[in-house]
Amino acid sequence: MGLLSDPNRRRALISLLTRLNAPICVVCYMAGFAWFMGLAFEPFTLRTYMSENAMGSTMVEERFPAGERALATGREFSAHKKKAGGMPVDWLVKTMQARGLEVFTQRFSRTLPFPDENKERYMVKGTNVYGILRAPRAPRTEALVLSAPCTPGDNNNQAVGLLLGLAQYFRNQIYWAKDIIFLVNEHDLIGMQAWLEGYHHTNTTGMEWSPLQGRGGSIQAALSLELSSDVITSMDLVLEGLNGQLPNLDLANLFYAFCQKIGVLCTIQGKLQRNDWDSVSGYSHSVQTLMLMVMKQASGRPWGDHGLFLRYHIEAATIRGINSFRQYKTDVTTIGRLLEGMYRKLNNLLERLHQSYFFYLMPSLSHFVSIGYYMPAFGLLAVILLLRALDLWVQLASPPPRTEDGVVDTEQMSSPGVLSVLTPLVISHLTGVALYKLPIHFQEMAVEHFPVSETEAVVLTAIAVYTAGLALPHNTHRLLSGEGTEQGWRVLKLVAVLYLAVLLGCTALINFSLGFILALTLVPVAAFVTPHVPKALSAFILVILSPACTLLFSVFFFQELQEVPVSFLEGWMLYLSVISQGILDHFLYGSLVYPLIALLVYPCWLLFWNILFWK
Repeated sequence: MGLLSDPNRRRALISLLTRLNAPICVVCYMAGFAWFMGLAFEPFTLRTYMSENAMGSTMVEERFPAGERALATGREFSAHKKKAGGMPVDWLVKTMQARGLEVFTQRFSRTLPFPDENKERYMVKGTNVYGILRAPRAPRTEALVLSAPCTPGDNNNQAVGLLLGLAQYFRNQIYWAKDIIFLVNEHDLIGMQAWLEGYHHTNTTGMEWSPLQGRGGSIQAALSLELSSDVITSMDLVLEGLNGQLPNLDLANLFYAFCQKIGVLCTIQGKLQRNDWDSVSGYSHSVQTLMLMVMKQASGRPWGDHGLFLRYHIEAATIRGINSFRQYKTDVTTIGRLLEGMYRKLNNLLERLHQSYFFYLMPSLSHFVSIGYYMPAFGLLAVILLLRALDLWVQLASPPPRTEDGVVDTEQMSSPGVLSVLTPLVISHLTGVALYKLPIHFQEMAVEHFPVSETEAVVLTAIAVYTAGLALPHNTHRLLSGEGTEQGWRVLKLVAVLYLAVLLGCTALINFSLGFILALTLVPVAAFVTPHVPKALSAFILVILSPACTLLFSVFFFQELQEVPVSFLEGWMLYLSVISQGILDHFLYGSLVYPLIALLVYPCWLLFWNILFWK
């Protein structure tokens, strides 16, 4: 405090920071990147541990015996699904009722803003079927959910069979203190969204659904089951939910503890845990697992049906069975015992899961990185923006230089008008509004005039509006009276740098992975762009580090992380598909990534593009 309160010391500190501003910024950027890469090194992480006392011990005896019967039920479900051409509603209702459940159905319909070419659907109609096992030893104020999506073809039939087998087994037990809801949802996330909105009496997406006739208590936790094979080699845990939300870490710890107890191979991001953490290959494996989680979280989309539960403060995860080339095999009976043990532990909860972490990254199932460990990596990048803002503020506050004759340089002395700073801000954000609104509203016009489908029209319109924003500097300066001053671009850059710092800070608090990826690409742009740098090279670098190119590079990087490399043409088609899915996720489920990029990040990047071409 004495350093800041003493005027002489304060001036000396500011002078030091402005004189060494560029070297300090470079060091901070390198240190932030190095810190993040060090998070995957096992000695720098924490071992997972159970924080909730009610789930601290796995000393329960799992007795689920009906794995073969569950597979037979799954085959019967598959036959009726083929016969009905979709969800066999009547068969499911009768089967659940035969198992002693209170069975209800919910119809829903949804017209997409444009066709989903990945799943070939536009007008979606379906039915959810769910049965409630009432708690015999409690006032029925709390509930647990076990769901299995009804997917087209032969996928996930075994999951539905196991769900019905567990329902029959759970019905004969007397220790349940919470209602257990067994849900089979149609049309994956759309059906789950309809059921959750109906259960909580909300309608945030404009979907049409019939009211639920039966409800349980307040949902404490949920698991979504995905099995598409009679024999499983490993069980994969999926945590990433809508807008990068994650369930309480104790839910992942519970899954890992029972996998260790029962002897089931468990993975996260499809990667097995390795013990050779001190080798190069072991560290590379941890980095790959960590980066897969970062990329999935940054996308903002739900990576399983569980992802929509998280917005209702319900801890949820997806358990996905994988049948790969590994020699180790697990039967459905063992998986049933795994789920039985997890639900018996969740049944013991006296309150919602809250004692463990909600913000974390996982390089493996046995280790995690807490928010206190990974936030400094972002902080080192964010401090660069504050240092550049301080440097600009000092330049604006310093007296104008004098010529050799002792005359004050009038060009440096002239203060910028409000219009010269306000105009780029307004036009940049109007361009962002156009990028957000026009692709959906102009799809019919584009289809009429060009030989493209509705989905292609939406994506190509978005790309066209984004590219048209590159002409912004010329249009901006035509609106100004005269040319911009030297002080004008400094004021605009000061506003843009502070704007970017606040934007990235708020994004990182909600979705660290998205905020960190944006900071890696946008902070160098914000730090060193001026009107006096070489135009052609700087413009190329700005385009390479723009949000659109960052997304393109992320598509190829994600494929490399999954060890499924693609050619440039295949990557470009994936890129277009990612854009369309991002827009759909926003309008269907409320994903915030598309409006964040269109309305805030892209206009902020346009401000730096404007500064580069400042006249």
